[in-house]
Amino acid sequence: MTSPRIRLDLSPLRNSRDFRVLFTGGVITSLGSMVTYVALPLQIAQLTGSYIAVGVIGLVELVPLVVFGLYGGSLADRIDRRKMVIAGEIAAGSVAVILTVNALAPIPSLPVIYLAAMAFASIDGLQRPSLEALLPRVVRHEDLSAAGALNSLRMSTAAIAGPAVSGVIVAAWSPAAAFGLDAVSFIVAVFIFTRLPHITAKPGDEREQGGGLRHVWEGLRYAWTRKDILGTYAVDLAAMTFAFPFAVFPFLAVEFDAPWALGLLYSAGFVGAATFGLTSGWTTRIRHHGRAIVIAAALWGASIGFIAFAPGIGVVLGLLTIAGFFDMMSGHFRMLMWNQSIPDDVRGRMAGVEMLSYSIGPTLAQIRSTTSAELTGLRASFVTGGIACIVAVGIVSVSLPALWRYDATTDEHVRRRREQAENDG
Repeated sequence: MTSPRIRLDLSPLRNSRDFRVLFTGGVITSLGSMVTYVALPLQIAQLTGSYIAVGVIGLVELVPLVVFGLYGGSLADRIDRRKMVIAGEIAAGSVAVILTVNALAPIPSLPVIYLAAMAFASIDGLQRPSLEALLPRVVRHEDLSAAGALNSLRMSTAAIAGPAVSGVIVAAWSPAAAFGLDAVSFIVAVFIFTRLPHITAKPGDEREQGGGLRHVWEGLRYAWTRKDILGTYAVDLAAMTFAFPFAVFPFLAVEFDAPWALGLLYSAGFVGAATFGLTSGWTTRIRHHGRAIVIAAALWGASIGFIAFAPGIGVVLGLLTIAGFFDMMSGHFRMLMWNQSIPDDVRGRMAGVEMLSYSIGPTLAQIRSTTSAELTGLRASFVTGGIACIVAVGIVSVSLPALWRYDATTDEHVRRRREQAENDG
């Protein structure tokens, strides 16, 4: 029997009806999104056979993520977060329909695919801060760690099933069928999310509550005062930029003469992430969250780097599984720091910055990994990325010592956020 100190804590699902709604809708929309996440680069690879053409996805997503991520965070602190979530699902579903129609054409348009990627990035930037900022409002402060672990498991499960489903659908039918399934998932998620309560940010006493650029700037100023939080952003950005390998997976399958393993390559990391989620009970006993983030990110980079020396596809899948465990470990403690210590009136704007930190990295990684593979070879792309990740994470931990010193049991920001949650009842 699994020790209660290790196994997953289901308390948030038992204690909060709103969290159950958020969790269920998240499962549906995450599954559909992962189907498209795999089908999109696969379709481009089929159309062009080019590393660079696949990597351009990251390039076209970059600016929308920056602009709309920051603005979406401001909106999350000023208007109904429920409305933002629902509007985002409707908009993303519309883009999935456009991709479906394009894929059914005799010769699918590459510019349409890139424009759809830009649209998805823009919608994600506008919606995700509201989605992230909802969590501390629908669960008790003491349940945040367990809720974060459940969300990690939810995303991991969708990420395991999504690529597998996408690979089967594309192989058996076409990318159009994958995009169509994604469109349906958004429709279902909309109906689920309508059951969420209307939630707006609680006004703060000192921060600017107006709109526009000044509101965004106030959020960035708050982030600058929190060097521990800045450290979480920097570590994730470094780890993802240098060691996120998804863009070259179609070519890795060819390298090992294993086209059947493409879906498994996308899913393996999430198997490790799900393993972390299922055994996450121990995380409640960790108080130095920053140290856990740094160590986990470095081990993620090491696992990715060793893929360069893998003798077969089985070893590659094993290393990706290990990497996924440490990636989710780092993500769990980042999210826990954010949710336990950031005040509600600025939580949306910080969620916007957070989204940039964990979205821009993979976006830049698509450019880095494909360019590196083109210039130095596929295996060299993995080993150089892994080494660069470890070095960069080490530099961050030294440059921002507040991250390494962070202690959830004594931190003044955690204490204030806990008091705020208790006062809110």
